[in-house]
Amino acid sequence: MLYAIHFHDNTDAVSDIRPRFMQQHLTFLSENKAVVRAAGPLKEKDGAVKCGLWLVDVETVDQAWGLVKADPFWPTGLRDRVEIKHWAQVFADGQALV
Repeated sequence: MLYAIHFHDNTDAVSDIRPRFMQQHLTFLSENKAVVRAAGPLKEKDGAVKCGLWLVDVETVDQAWGLVKADPFWPTGLRDRVEIKHWAQVFADGQALV
């Protein structure tokens, strides 16, 4: 099942924590490339990063939460709020999938 994971960052922590843990975070994503289909920041109009989005392919929402909590960013306080939603893909590569 596909899940979209929307991270809302703790804006008080962003400037300090993100750069210190970014390489560990990227390594984690690479180590989980079998289930992490896509990941990246969501930027504000001014280019500021305050949110992020992952698209993961796992069987359950609990497995999605397991990924979130295993991410090196998780224990740092960077993440303020996390939303996980089942995503039903209906269009890809120029074609309807249903």
